[in-house]
Amino acid sequence: MMAASLLRRDKKATAAHLKADLRRTDNSSALRQIHELLDDVLNPEKPSTDTEALDWCKCLIAGGEAFEEFCKTVRSYDNATLCGLVWTANFVAYRCRTCGISPCMSLCAECFNNGDHTSHDFNMFRSQAGGACDCGDSNVMRESGFCRRHRLRTGENIPSIPRDLLMMSELVLPRFILFVIQYLRDGYTEPDTSSERDLQKVLQQLEPQISFLEELTKMGGAMRTVLTKILTNQQTFKELSMGQEHNLFAKKNYDKYLAALKNSGLVSMEDKAQSTADAAVGAEGGADALLGSTSPASPDESSKEDDQDAGQSVGQRKRVKLSSSTKDLSIIECLKHKCFLEELLFWTIKYEFPQKKVTFLLNMLPDQDYKITFTKTFVQHYAFIMKTLMKSHESDTMSNRIVHISVQLFSNEELARHVTEECQLLDIMVTVLLYMMESCLIKSELQDEENSRHVVVNCSEALLKNNTYWPLVSDFINILSHQSVAKKFLEDHSLLMLWMSFVSFFQGMNLNKRELNEHVEFESQTYYAAFAAELEACAQPMWGLLTHCKVKETQEYTKTVVRYCLETLQIWFDAISFNDEPLPNQVTFHLPLHRYYAMFLSKAVKCQDLDLDSLLPDQEMLMKIMVHPLQIQACLSEIHSNMWVRNGLQIKGQAMTYVQSHFCNSMIDPDIFLLQVCASRLDPDYFISSVFERFKVVDLLTMASQHQNAVLDSEQERPMLEGALTFLVILTSLRIHLGMTDDEILRAEMVSQLCMNDRTHSSLLDLIPENPNPKSGIVPGSCSFEEMLSAVADFKAPVFEPGGSMQQGMYTPKAEVWENEFDPIMVVLRTVYRRDVQSAMDRYSAFLKQSGIHTGNPWPPYKERTPLHPCYQGLIKLLHCKTLHIVIFTLLYKIWMDHQNMSEHVLCMVLYLIELGLDNQVQDSKEDEEPCIEEHCHDSWFPGTNLISNLHHVINFVRVRVPETAPEVKREAPPSTSSEASSYGQNLREAQVFSLVAERRRKFQEIINRSSSEASLVVRPKSSSTRWVPPGTPPQLVTEILEIRESMLSLLVKLHQKLSSKQNSLSESWLDNMDTSRHTHGDGITAIERILTKAATRSCQIKRSIQDICGKVYPPVPPKKNSPTDKKALDKEERRQRARERQQKLLAEFASRQKSFMETAMDVESPETEAAMDLGASEMMESEVLYDCVICGQSGPSTEDRPTGLVVLLQASSVLGHRCKSIEAKNLPTSDEEHIYSADTCAVAHDVRLTLLQRFFKDSSCLQSVSIGWDGGVYVQTCGHTLHIDCHKSYMESLRNDQVLQGFSVDKGEFTCPLCRQFANSVLPCRPGCGSEAGSWHATTNKKTSVLIKEVEALQDNLGLFPTESNLSKEMESVIKDIKNTTQKKYMDYGKNPGSPDNDFLFMYSLARTNLELELVHRGGNLCCGGASATAKRSCLNQLFHVLAMHMRLYSIDSAYNPWMKLTQLTQSIEPDFDDERPEVPMLFRDVPSLLIIFVLTMPQPLRKEHFTCVVKMLYNLQFVQALAALSTKLRPEERQAWRSSGAVKQARANAETSFEALLGHVISELSKSNNVYAVNMDDIMLSSTVWSPQSVEFSLQQYCLPFLRLSCLLQHHLYGDNLSGCLEQEEFSSLALCLGLVPASSMVSNPVNSASCLEWAVSAFDMITQWCAEVKGLSQVQAEQLLTLLVQDPQWALPRLLQLPDNYNIIFQYYHRKACTVCKKVPKDPALCLVCGAFVCLKGVCCKQQGISECVLHSQHCGAATGIFLLINASVIIIIRGHRFCLWGSVYLDAHGEEDRDLRRGKPLFLCEERYRVLEQQWVSHTFDHINKRWGPHYNGL
Repeated sequence: MMAASLLRRDKKATAAHLKADLRRTDNSSALRQIHELLDDVLNPEKPSTDTEALDWCKCLIAGGEAFEEFCKTVRSYDNATLCGLVWTANFVAYRCRTCGISPCMSLCAECFNNGDHTSHDFNMFRSQAGGACDCGDSNVMRESGFCRRHRLRTGENIPSIPRDLLMMSELVLPRFILFVIQYLRDGYTEPDTSSERDLQKVLQQLEPQISFLEELTKMGGAMRTVLTKILTNQQTFKELSMGQEHNLFAKKNYDKYLAALKNSGLVSMEDKAQSTADAAVGAEGGADALLGSTSPASPDESSKEDDQDAGQSVGQRKRVKLSSSTKDLSIIECLKHKCFLEELLFWTIKYEFPQKKVTFLLNMLPDQDYKITFTKTFVQHYAFIMKTLMKSHESDTMSNRIVHISVQLFSNEELARHVTEECQLLDIMVTVLLYMMESCLIKSELQDEENSRHVVVNCSEALLKNNTYWPLVSDFINILSHQSVAKKFLEDHSLLMLWMSFVSFFQGMNLNKRELNEHVEFESQTYYAAFAAELEACAQPMWGLLTHCKVKETQEYTKTVVRYCLETLQIWFDAISFNDEPLPNQVTFHLPLHRYYAMFLSKAVKCQDLDLDSLLPDQEMLMKIMVHPLQIQACLSEIHSNMWVRNGLQIKGQAMTYVQSHFCNSMIDPDIFLLQVCASRLDPDYFISSVFERFKVVDLLTMASQHQNAVLDSEQERPMLEGALTFLVILTSLRIHLGMTDDEILRAEMVSQLCMNDRTHSSLLDLIPENPNPKSGIVPGSCSFEEMLSAVADFKAPVFEPGGSMQQGMYTPKAEVWENEFDPIMVVLRTVYRRDVQSAMDRYSAFLKQSGIHTGNPWPPYKERTPLHPCYQGLIKLLHCKTLHIVIFTLLYKIWMDHQNMSEHVLCMVLYLIELGLDNQVQDSKEDEEPCIEEHCHDSWFPGTNLISNLHHVINFVRVRVPETAPEVKREAPPSTSSEASSYGQNLREAQVFSLVAERRRKFQEIINRSSSEASLVVRPKSSSTRWVPPGTPPQLVTEILEIRESMLSLLVKLHQKLSSKQNSLSESWLDNMDTSRHTHGDGITAIERILTKAATRSCQIKRSIQDICGKVYPPVPPKKNSPTDKKALDKEERRQRARERQQKLLAEFASRQKSFMETAMDVESPETEAAMDLGASEMMESEVLYDCVICGQSGPSTEDRPTGLVVLLQASSVLGHRCKSIEAKNLPTSDEEHIYSADTCAVAHDVRLTLLQRFFKDSSCLQSVSIGWDGGVYVQTCGHTLHIDCHKSYMESLRNDQVLQGFSVDKGEFTCPLCRQFANSVLPCRPGCGSEAGSWHATTNKKTSVLIKEVEALQDNLGLFPTESNLSKEMESVIKDIKNTTQKKYMDYGKNPGSPDNDFLFMYSLARTNLELELVHRGGNLCCGGASATAKRSCLNQLFHVLAMHMRLYSIDSAYNPWMKLTQLTQSIEPDFDDERPEVPMLFRDVPSLLIIFVLTMPQPLRKEHFTCVVKMLYNLQFVQALAALSTKLRPEERQAWRSSGAVKQARANAETSFEALLGHVISELSKSNNVYAVNMDDIMLSSTVWSPQSVEFSLQQYCLPFLRLSCLLQHHLYGDNLSGCLEQEEFSSLALCLGLVPASSMVSNPVNSASCLEWAVSAFDMITQWCAEVKGLSQVQAEQLLTLLVQDPQWALPRLLQLPDNYNIIFQYYHRKACTVCKKVPKDPALCLVCGAFVCLKGVCCKQQGISECVLHSQHCGAATGIFLLINASVIIIIRGHRFCLWGSVYLDAHGEEDRDLRRGKPLFLCEERYRVLEQQWVSHTFDHINKRWGPHYNGL
């Protein structure tokens, strides 16, 4: 009742009244009133779109004052010391690694710019998931990095808040929050019954309410405190949440909420009943619920019970135990809520994290109490969050929002520790992870497919494919980065065990089976998911834990982890029922358990001084552990040998990813380390034979020349053998985990990457495997990255190549690095693509050649290794075992005998192994110096295991098994030499037998300790038996005996001879004068010498043997003397040599032909061909000009029927129009105060002038008094190649049919020059003509000027005849059409009646003007350089003039109005009738260069040079008088008077007509007669305060006339081929005057030319001037200012410039990336800037489209006549729009390392690269974008 009456009253008044009542001591009635009012206002049954409720709340909270005022007041009490600004995805924030304590630290732009981060390591980034500013939070960042505002602990000096300010809020807000919650309850329906749209609708309706809450949080600390109280108060929740009893709606609402809560546990209610019953049975049962009901009964109850539930064949599995089930059942139970905050979070989750609510919850975080409660609530709901995430359709967005919240909570160590202790955060996380992965398990098929009990995750499930687990894993890694939390994890054994079982889900996932018959139909891409999962879910948490196991005190942790790893591995081996042999043709790259074990072992030895043996299992287990990593290494080799080719490309992808820089230190490195550990502890013979067997090359290792391989094709044998040997070299020489320090590792990694290719700084950072904690972004010993880089590499600054390809700043290895540190083994290990190894070797050999160390083809250099850590000394035994020595011996023999499938690489690796053995001696064995007595030992080839003693051990006979067809079999008797004619039987007894496989089996049995009788049986020599025999029976094997009589040493010496192809390459005494230092770099010969030298220095026995061998050097004798193979080999070598010579010769010939072609076709600057190109050059004039057609190759003249044309590119250009007066470029505005005005540009000035003229004068006359084409003029350029026009047409047809070409549009006539591939779009016909009479056109006759003037007049009357209809004239018509189509209509129609001939006439002569002016600009704006510059050489102006002339001769100029008359005769002024017609444009207002071009183009071609000179002279007079008139307006009245009187005096003298004083005086006196020329008030004009001296007047006149002289000179150069002579800038005027014949050459010597002395008048100068001035005097209707504008036409323009950009990119970025677009008033998604005029436009924005054309394209048409240069603000790159195409040009902003940062991905500070910007400007001015940039695409008007 009362509420109703209140409702009707004014809201503000009511609020004020209630607030006053509340202040009383007895305020119960007021409270009651408020509650009743709120019951009514906040009635959840009303539609939420009703804004009334919100308005009431605002008024009530503000207590009667305006809500904005109230906000201000509350803000003034803000005591927050944190910034806490929350942002969403795509926001630009900063991260400073120098100031950050947590790696996730981030700052908003404002706090960053207000803090001091100079010379810190910071970057700008675009937030992916959203975040919040940490400024002021000392848990996350160092205080030195706080900004000015948050550095002052603001809390202290802020007054305490008045109690009654927020009194109303405390009453109203609880009800408001409930109101929101009730809506959420009411609107929610389970996702399976509703569509997502329903949820979205509810949220949309609530938008204003949630925004209001968000607004409240932004009011600062005081309001946040109130909100915290309300949200966390359990009492309020109890009272309000259920709603009053009598309110039915509230009751129903509450029931809905309870129903929603029901399913919030991880397990649904039905399973719950079961699990609680189980839990009662015993404490172990607690996990049952956790694993859902999919896990079968535990093994001890009934292990055979099959799992029917849910139809998943999960197979038996050990029960996973939780740390104590009673405590942890809570993790998986339903949620219960105690306060509003909890329910609010619950609904936030249910509605899948709407952005506004997330922001509201995060905005509250600066309040400490809230932060703690909220974190606990979040943890409590954690399982529920993940359950919702798994079901969500929008899992990506949801993931981002979750992480947005969790990263704020878990990055804080205090908080993380607190919730770990109080809320079992770790238990919850691991449990939820397990629960998540449970949903996608399948049976593992590794090893034993039928009986396998192991389950792995299925990588094709959405959960893994879409990375849905990412937020969870990310949180887990985040909390493990805190030491206190990680220690808790490592101390909790049951958790560790749980974690290991989680890791084992990934062990063996994504199994590959080799396809042997068909190619796979479908290549699955699941491997991405598998690698990502192992890296993120297994490896990164592992690195996180490892960071906390670095010191001795943490030994126990390491021991525990290692123990559990071994246990879990044992369980795994049992589950896959693995014994000793892996299944062939199967490989998985995922062995996370092995890698955990390896990495913790490595840390234990490296950092914690633990004894390795105490952590290792027994030999049998080691043998098992070794199998799978070894299998991967062998498969890598198989994949590269194309044995897996039928599995498709994806298997190659896996092999590459496995070694790729982001994965290698979590994958291949631990694998190799683990193999090194196994090798150091197992029997070396067993290990070596396992390797060769796994690599399937056992059958190849025989002395026989032929063999059968049961498992490999012969073309796979060589790469597999190379693979096996390379692997052994890597295994025995890699020291990454065996003793290198972090700095040494970093150096080695860096060197290997730089040796492959020069690298940019960022790609190098990316390629160096990142140390552990992936989020830290910190390389081990991070300060040393830069130091290390400068130690090993030189910086190559970014250079610019002529082709226009832009180089980045690169780092390249220093010379001493190549010399001493290049390590091919490391390179092989780290290359993703095999070609990189080759690239490294090429660069190495180039370095050796360049520095003169070695000229041939070098072999990979041998590098000394870091000493081994004592724990791993056992690894050396590999190099000193008989099996390896037998293999080495066999291979040396085979290479010497040229057996098939041997290669240089094999020899190289064999030698590497020998050298490693020499360098790494086994310590404890005594040196065996005396020769071994047991010459005839049967069971073994070698007396001992030491390499040194085995090197010189001679092996006499070998028994081999060969196919019957082998050459060795064809012997009747065994070989015998005269020295030893022993019986066959004895040989047989002596011959060595070798079978790797048998050896391995024997060792295996020994190790496993089977009964000795069995062991002796196995030793029977048998041929290598492998388990699967290929179909088809091979020829029978027979046993043969070979006589060898060689030792490894003798074979080495013989190989030396073979390589150097000299009989006795080593003399007896060579060892005595050996210099070891020169052996480091070189080829195989050097390597052998180095090894022999090393061996000799190690033992004198060897030295003696070497000398013996060298003494009786004999040629290599194959077993069967003078066998055909020997001759064959020699022939082969000779043939090879010949082929090589032939090839060299061919190559040389090809190179020289190519060079000559390049010189003729592509000639750019060479002067020889200049004459040919410059079609006016006099030498060519003698005969008809011949043209080569680049299509048909014929040479001939251009004729009327078959015209030839120049390949040209026509493009519209506004470059000239953008010129300004000032030489300085305009600055790009970077603040609201700065602006760019376009009024001072050339185009605007000309537009204004033409409009003014058209207002007062006759239109046809106006259109001949100016030039257009400053904006949108057409520029014609050519590459200089010619073709027949009919050939061109057929070429275009063929292009049209060829659909492949995308770069240009054939329909628009675009093509590329068939010869030089330059872009073009038209063909300009060449005029047929012979140069026979040309000489006479040049000849100067000494006719008087007056005669010439008459002749010119006659020529002008001589009208053009319409040309006869011919192919040539048709082509000329069509090229004019092309030209007109090139530019837009608005740039051609300036006349009052469009389409009139006058308009056409204007367009044509302006076209010539534009091209001349542009050439001037390209020459630097003047003709001082002279010479034919590059542009002139390829100039097509000559042809263009002829085409234009032919067209312009068709228009006649009415002789009455012919300007030539007015220039040369005194005419009687006809008084026109003003009514019918406007006057002609006065001569003084006309543009002189335009007149010149009109005269030249309308007179018959070719024009005699004397006539041309005459025209120029007459026009110069006019130009000079215009200069005087313009100058006179700049003088002060008194100065004018002075000049006038002094001029009058001079007028009487003889040379008055060529004296500027006389003429100036006359002009002033004539113009003064008109009352409005000098009428403009002088104060308005900016006067220079200087007094005009004769010198300054002369200078000013010369400057005024120079543009005309330059243009005339250029025109003369093109018409007559006159050379332009260079000169100094001061002398330009005189040089041009001389060139144009304005002054006789004789007068040059005596005195400098002054401007007046060039005058030559046809009639009296003074009369002429009077006549010209009279035309101006008659214009009474023109106002003074306008008259002045018309009279002063300053022709001087500076060169066109792009805008001047600021040095630091951040200045541009900060101002523009938040700036609103002027058209649509929104902040564009992709803002762009025009670099020509500074316009700010929306790239691709739909908002600013007009007629389907986007804003950038539109702007490029207005501003640059379809050429636009735009800087994309958010990407720092420049795009060029040219017509209908666009391309990415690159960036002019580079970072400190000379690199671009496209899309600002790295966010490092960027600085302007002046050179690049100059190049961009140069390309713009010279119109070469089309030629230099290669990657163009159509933009379809969408940019």
